[in-house]
Amino acid sequence: MPRTTLRSVAQAAGVHAATASRALNPETRHLVNADTARRVLKAAERLGYQPNPIARSLKTARSNTIGLVVPDLTNPLFPPIARGIEEVLEEAGYSVWIVNTDHDLAREQALVESLRSRQVDGLILCTAHLSHPLIEKMRDEGVKMVLANRRTDDPGVPSVTPDDAHGIDLAVRHLAGLGHRRIAHLAGPQSTSTALTRARTFRHVVRDLGLDDDGLVVECAQWSERAGAEAMNALLDSGTSVTGVTAGNDLIALGCYDALDERGLSCPDDVSIVGFNNIPLLDKLHPPLTTVAIPHHELGSEAARMLLDYIEEPDRQPRSVLLPVSLITRRSTSAPPQENG
Repeated sequence: MPRTTLRSVAQAAGVHAATASRALNPETRHLVNADTARRVLKAAERLGYQPNPIARSLKTARSNTIGLVVPDLTNPLFPPIARGIEEVLEEAGYSVWIVNTDHDLAREQALVESLRSRQVDGLILCTAHLSHPLIEKMRDEGVKMVLANRRTDDPGVPSVTPDDAHGIDLAVRHLAGLGHRRIAHLAGPQSTSTALTRARTFRHVVRDLGLDDDGLVVECAQWSERAGAEAMNALLDSGTSVTGVTAGNDLIALGCYDALDERGLSCPDDVSIVGFNNIPLLDKLHPPLTTVAIPHHELGSEAARMLLDYIEEPDRQPRSVLLPVSLITRRSTSAPPQENG
């Protein structure tokens, strides 16, 4: 069956093709008489008309597509963020193309170049490192982009992130309130803003509270369960006695569970653990994980709204938004062993 054309819709509605085009475009529909617009829309529906996005993009210089770049699609943190992004952009008439970098900077560059060659109208990146030459290059080239969940050292790049510092403050004070004085932090890679902010805040809070070990931080090679297990094993092998751990994220916390289980130790009887992000299904663990909850969906939707603002107003001053976090207390934390009995 041949494709229904704009001209066919116009003829069926008894209007000029230009009028039909304006009536079918939500951004220009207000320029057409309401009765005429309804007649055109009914004709389009009756004929099964589907607009040609390529033709429209040639006229508007927009593709109505956005690229979303994530570091690891298997990390449960990102799907709800992506959903928030999609909902806002779809309502605004945009489609989202999602690419996964696997934490590989060369792969990221190739994927971003591919998205740009397809004329995406903007990018949302969840992959930012503190020093990120690709992002710096795109900023200099005027690419419309927003960073989500992470930021760079450059205040000229807009970002939406959770309040990482407040989250770690909540976690450490929660453990201290239970009586823990020897607390360690298993941090994510310090090349990312999330890891660096959380580790720095951990040290400050431990010192402010006068706790032991002066802010013991062990860096994990990756944001992963395996890296968390390796870091926890290294901590235990070092002979350092800790009763509480704040993990850089929930996957690292899961690795702590693995390491304790392998050694016949238990959480929280031997070590209390606090995660970060509140990814799905943590309440199904044994024991359910205490964690810092970030507003995943809101983080994505706010990043999408911010990007739409920059698309409509390219000269808008870059801004950064911090979103509030909260502590979800579950059974992975309790009083330290010496106070259990």
